[in-house]
Amino acid sequence: MQLAPVFALIAPDAGGAPLYRVAKRALLQAIESGHCPPGSALPSEATLAAAFGISIGTLRHAVDELVAEHILARRQGRGTFVAMHSADRFLFQFFHVERADGHRDAPQVQTLSFERGRLDDEGADALGLRPGDAALLIENRLVLQGRPVVHDRLTLPAALFKGLTEKRLRERPSTLYHLYQVEFGISVVRAQERVRALAADRTTARVLGIAPGLPVLQVRRTALTFNDKPVEYRVSTLHTAQHEYVNLVTRPQ
Repeated sequence: MQLAPVFALIAPDAGGAPLYRVAKRALLQAIESGHCPPGSALPSEATLAAAFGISIGTLRHAVDELVAEHILARRQGRGTFVAMHSADRFLFQFFHVERADGHRDAPQVQTLSFERGRLDDEGADALGLRPGDAALLIENRLVLQGRPVVHDRLTLPAALFKGLTEKRLRERPSTLYHLYQVEFGISVVRAQERVRALAADRTTARVLGIAPGLPVLQVRRTALTFNDKPVEYRVSTLHTAQHEYVNLVTRPQ
């Protein structure tokens, strides 16, 4: 990798920002621009620190934060890599449903429908777009331990996922987020979620095999890529008879 066109040298004062934050921003820009694609190895810490004109300790601080955010991944004895989406990453970073006894499995995803449509007001607001903009509408059922547990409704901006077809969706070798990353250059790095309790509507009741009106948990998630740009809006309805929504809350840095 040629460092010069990828990483700009950092001025000593860096505009008043802490140097590690400036280094972090430069690394993010290199990843977002595609100069450091998913799965690629970063140069050594010593090489990067020299290119930035900072100490290895300062550079390591920036890398540590990106590792904690699952944007970079360290591999023992091999170095630091731009993180790839995988089934394990999805399960432990983005999938928060587990059996009440704490048992957690990757869900079996059953695609129920794939349609081209238009954004409604809710989807447009979540994605920062206009009502009526072109969208891809996907409906999935997630099965855990042989039971239908989650009814997913996904809304994707059609402009970001040109060429996505139902065939490509169904034949993907890994998770949806892996598909976004490797085929469309879109890396989901975090998500915003809102959770509320409600009664199952008729559609969800049919999908999950439960009675209409039964209490369920609804999670509305907006998936974000770099610079907090929304790329997916997902409404997940969870049958909580034997499963729970579990999330780890950490202290602010």
